[in-house]
Amino acid sequence: MSDMSFKQAKELVERMEFSEIALKKTLTSIESATNNFEKTLNEQENILNKLPNANKKLATMQLAVALNIGLIIGILIGKYLI
Repeated sequence: MSDMSFKQAKELVERMEFSEIALKKTLTSIESATNNFEKTLNEQENILNKLPNANKKLATMQLAVALNIGLIIGILIGKYLI
């Protein structure tokens, strides 16, 4: 270290400062990505919790559509065949 000139020491300090700035930016971006990932996981959990209820509603709607189609077919048969 004693052989190092002032210019070399100054360059070394500048590199260390640049490295520190880069590390701070990287840490900030990692924190942002972590927050976004946590939000995504929460949304995914909410969707998974709502799926059984949505499946129940979809089954009810399919039954209603089937009954309506059956009613229409019954009316048509009653009108034209009977």
